[in-house]
Amino acid sequence: MTFLNNYYNYNSYSSPYYEDPLFFEPNSYTYDPYNYYQYPYSVNMPAFNPRHMSNQYGNQIQMTDYGPAPFSVNIEQATKQNTNFRTALWTGDHLQLTLMSINVGEDIGLENHPNLDQFIRIEQGQGLAMMGDSMDRMDFQANVEDDFIIIIPAGKWHNIINTGNIPLKLYSIYAPPQHPHGTVHMTKSDAEAAERMRMQ
Repeated sequence: MTFLNNYYNYNSYSSPYYEDPLFFEPNSYTYDPYNYYQYPYSVNMPAFNPRHMSNQYGNQIQMTDYGPAPFSVNIEQATKQNTNFRTALWTGDHLQLTLMSINVGEDIGLENHPNLDQFIRIEQGQGLAMMGDSMDRMDFQANVEDDFIIIIPAGKWHNIINTGNIPLKLYSIYAPPQHPHGTVHMTKSDAEAAERMRMQ
């Protein structure tokens, strides 16, 4: 017990909590809770995949489907970096994460997913989200922009139109997955062609 008490006696070490109160302020540019040089005791750093740390330093994120392995990413950076109409970033058995970039004046396209719910978050741009029980009656409409989310219940017809003057960047979570593992559609036309082939 004495050993444990000594081990956890933080007062016997100089602590960054007192030396620099701003260092651990979440809104501070210098905030870094994983900077092990600042810890007052030794820490065993876990092993990690180098691909997962690249986004911490402003580098490009490798656009590939990381599923179904454990995964972590700066989702805002990944979403803004994506230039494809659709990129599957993670596909598992029960959930899928895709990134989308909708050009000015374009839309996602009228869709209906009978057996899955969908979550969308806007990271850049402005758009009009529409939903309804039928193709010709989209009675739910909302103007959306960065930081807005859209939740689409299974069976609802829906579409999102880019109404801004820059590409509309968003990420979408499907549960269960909607697209094959590794899906990349560079353009909306590519996505429509793939959908036609899938329906044949």
